[in-house]
Amino acid sequence: MRIDGILKMEWVDNLPAMDLMRSEKMSFVQLIIPVESAHRAVTYLGELGLLQFRDLNADKSPFQRSFVNQVKRCAEMSRKLRFFKDQIGKTGLVISGNPPTQPIHELEDLEIQLLEHENELTEMNSNGEKLFQTFSELLEFKMVLQTAGSFLVPGKSSAAGEDRELVENVFSNDSYDDSASLLEQELHGTPIQSGVRFICGIINKEKVLTFERMLFRATRGNMLFHQAAADEQIIDPISAEMVEKTIFVVFFSGEQARMKILKICDAFGANCYPVPEEITQQRQITKEVLSRLSDLETTLDAGIRHRNKALTSIGLQLNKWMNMVRKEKAVYDTLNMLNFDVTKKCLVGEGWCPFFAKTQIQETLQRATFDSSSQVGIIFHAMDDADPPPTYFRTNRFTNAFQEIVDAYGVARYQEANPAIYTVITFPFLFAVMFGDWGHGLCLLLLALFLIARENRLSSQKLGSFMEMLFGGRYVVLLMSIFSIFCGLLYNEFFSVAFHIFGSSAFECRDDQCSDAQTAGLVKFRDPYPFGVDPSWRGSRTELPFLNSLKMKMSILLGVTQMNVGIILSYFNARFFNNSIDVRYQFVPQLIFLNSLFGYLSILIIIKWCTGSQADLYHVMIYMFLSPMEKLGENQLFWGQRPLQIFLLLIAIIAVPWMLFPKPFILKRLNSERFQGRSYGILRNSELDLGAEPGSLRQHHEEFNFSEVFVHQLIHSIEFVLGAVSNTASYLRLWALSLAHSELSTVFYEKVLLLAWGYDNLLVKVIGLAVFAFATAFILLMMETLSAFLHALRLHWVEFQNKFYHGDGYKFRPFSFAALTEDDD
Repeated sequence: MRIDGILKMEWVDNLPAMDLMRSEKMSFVQLIIPVESAHRAVTYLGELGLLQFRDLNADKSPFQRSFVNQVKRCAEMSRKLRFFKDQIGKTGLVISGNPPTQPIHELEDLEIQLLEHENELTEMNSNGEKLFQTFSELLEFKMVLQTAGSFLVPGKSSAAGEDRELVENVFSNDSYDDSASLLEQELHGTPIQSGVRFICGIINKEKVLTFERMLFRATRGNMLFHQAAADEQIIDPISAEMVEKTIFVVFFSGEQARMKILKICDAFGANCYPVPEEITQQRQITKEVLSRLSDLETTLDAGIRHRNKALTSIGLQLNKWMNMVRKEKAVYDTLNMLNFDVTKKCLVGEGWCPFFAKTQIQETLQRATFDSSSQVGIIFHAMDDADPPPTYFRTNRFTNAFQEIVDAYGVARYQEANPAIYTVITFPFLFAVMFGDWGHGLCLLLLALFLIARENRLSSQKLGSFMEMLFGGRYVVLLMSIFSIFCGLLYNEFFSVAFHIFGSSAFECRDDQCSDAQTAGLVKFRDPYPFGVDPSWRGSRTELPFLNSLKMKMSILLGVTQMNVGIILSYFNARFFNNSIDVRYQFVPQLIFLNSLFGYLSILIIIKWCTGSQADLYHVMIYMFLSPMEKLGENQLFWGQRPLQIFLLLIAIIAVPWMLFPKPFILKRLNSERFQGRSYGILRNSELDLGAEPGSLRQHHEEFNFSEVFVHQLIHSIEFVLGAVSNTASYLRLWALSLAHSELSTVFYEKVLLLAWGYDNLLVKVIGLAVFAFATAFILLMMETLSAFLHALRLHWVEFQNKFYHGDGYKFRPFSFAALTEDDD
């Protein structure tokens, strides 16, 4: 017996390693790099992307590091390149064509070239802004000359025609001119006296009312204000924005009033322009302004063409330059993580790399030594480290999304069992159990196939946050849709409609309408339906009780199975880390406790299905605890059931102290023996040193605290006992959401589509179809998909992973140029 057990253990240990089951074995390495080959070596390692450097200068600020000046230069070049990119974006140029083949091998050459381009572009921008400001001012001046001239010619005032009666009756008196106010004289065309002045200008239309009111108050009413809207929108010379403006003329008297008006114009942002009184002078100035406008327009067009040509030449090489500067900055940031040795001739670096990458890294370092013509080679050797290694899983486009689902909960501890390998199947399947409808599954399948078909195009585009998340999980959606179609066929639901896909029904209605039957609605008269739910259940009086019973029992079976898989994975973790204490005092009692109660319930469900018994399983499980000695009567499913239940209840009770007490006391004894000299081995257990490798010198030197270990084990035991009940109940969400999805789909089909289709009116039918399509797309395909996704996520994170998964590791993040993004600029 002993030999058989040993052979079985050896068979388990000799199973081939799985790519996703355990993270890659990591090695802690040290590099000693001569200064002359350091830059090239780090660059080559960035291209390889398989070494994660440790920051040996974490206690230093960024300004105290060795290569801070080079980082500053790269940051300055990044700023210039962003400036070029912004200028190209503002201009709206579409850069097309191949960049010129003039390679820049040195960062200094690129730095000089970027400085020249920036100076040239800055000068062109400055000159262009000045010219454009002058052009806008001349354009305003032209409009002021054309519009304000009419205010200055007597007889053309709009007010003169309005007050003709007043002119004839009142202003005929010769003595009136001496006593009339300035406002009245201007209104009625009285020639302007030598003391009357005026100011012409232009102001934003929205400020005119406030501007006029302020002028009136400042001059105490001793002014005349004329305004006229500009014919078209113009660009403001100061703000460079397209605005609607109004041209104004203010007539006043006195130097003090002039100063006040000018200050108010300045405060309101009004631009004032000198307009002569004489029409001849006005025409002459207008002619000069038009000539200058024509010259400026020509000059501006030539400047824009020259600027666009310069930006196009920059844009052709912009991406190449940005990548080059981004890589150089990353190289110097990495070099800042290294330390100089005492001779200041070598840089010392430390980091993690996968075991399989050691040969590639050594070859890369040798190539760097050769290319830099260094007389001294780079030393690369493995070391031992007290810190736990990072976790690295090699994934592809298909498995990456499932690994991200697991990592969102927590990154796996180094080389512990990875749930992602099971999540690939169990996650979309549990989703489909809640979402089962092969019509809705086909819609999801079309979406997944569309995303996969346009994979190459979409991967190179910048997507929104939601679309990027959906595209990243395209293969998750693919499997979710396939399993949804399978479960939909199993439930026999196509947008809540049942079809006879796999043959004829095994039942017939006793009455004309099964849903109206008062007795047994269905009578069996042939062999069972080959696959899935018989379509005759749909619409019958017993449909809901039957499907509820089926889905509830199925949820319990799936939940107990998945929780058992989680407990079994904890065994493989313990075996992998040579932790026999966890196997004996954690795995075994947990397996016994869960299966003596809920494993037994699962067996009863299967027996009831196979035998067609009418036993009440609620009664059986409740009285198994309350009255274990009581006879089962009609609830007995098999011979010897009562003694078996008593035995299972006893071992479940025994499993609780088995989980709680032995492990803390055994750890205490082993710790005492170790320090008394009886045993010099390293004490390893899942709590103290799960990350230790065989043959490693790493060990923890924390003082053993028995009370802390005991309390931790007490919490863990109570959590498992209570969790066995609550987690099993939590899997009933599979039944609840499946029922909700089915009933919602039925309501939309019967109460919207069929109801609308019952009318003869075409408009009503179209509206009903539109409402049904909208409800299906946004409620059943979006909200229900999200709901089922989140519930499946919870079942994996909590009910499944808490049986074996610690999730307290950290990701392997190698120095890699491929991982650089625009944010790294």
